[in-house]
Amino acid sequence: MEKRLEQAIKILKEGGLIVFPTDTAFGVGCRMDNEQTVERLFKWRRRPKDKAVPVLVDSTAMAQKYLLPIPGQVKNLMKKYWPGALTIVLPCQTEKVPNLVRAGGQTLGVRMPNHPIPLTIINAIDVPILGPSANFHGQPTPYNFEDLDKEFLKGVDFVIPGECLLKGVSTVVDCSVFPWKILRAGVIKLKLL
Repeated sequence: MEKRLEQAIKILKEGGLIVFPTDTAFGVGCRMDNEQTVERLFKWRRRPKDKAVPVLVDSTAMAQKYLLPIPGQVKNLMKKYWPGALTIVLPCQTEKVPNLVRAGGQTLGVRMPNHPIPLTIINAIDVPILGPSANFHGQPTPYNFEDLDKEFLKGVDFVIPGECLLKGVSTVVDCSVFPWKILRAGVIKLKLL
């Protein structure tokens, strides 16, 4: 596994696309700060450009580098559910986040996955990676290695096999509005006041 991780890290550093397991589903990722590769990921995945894409971080501290100051209540949410299947949408420092990643908006969806593979990779490249599911837009989400579409894999540079423990999507909560809004119900059941 070490060799595979080293290879994946090298490919990401050079601006490539990789497929990897997370705690929720298989993701397809690239460095957030490489706009050409971000463009390539959107194009290959057939993701509409008006749909923002979540990014994966290895810590709250990494998330904070790209977000506006995180409110205390949101930090509590991160403490409780990170690492884990909760994507949190917050206002971001737009000059640090490519336009395409945030679909031209002012917010960024961030998540710290509870899985050693993406955490090791993100930690090694020291930049958030894009984390949409590894499938063509609108196709079924791959929760098992066997579910990965062979056609889809032809467009990426490297694939890391592995196990997704939860086999469900992350819950997405928009904390940039008040009251907070659940944008997608997932494996974490949140009760919002």
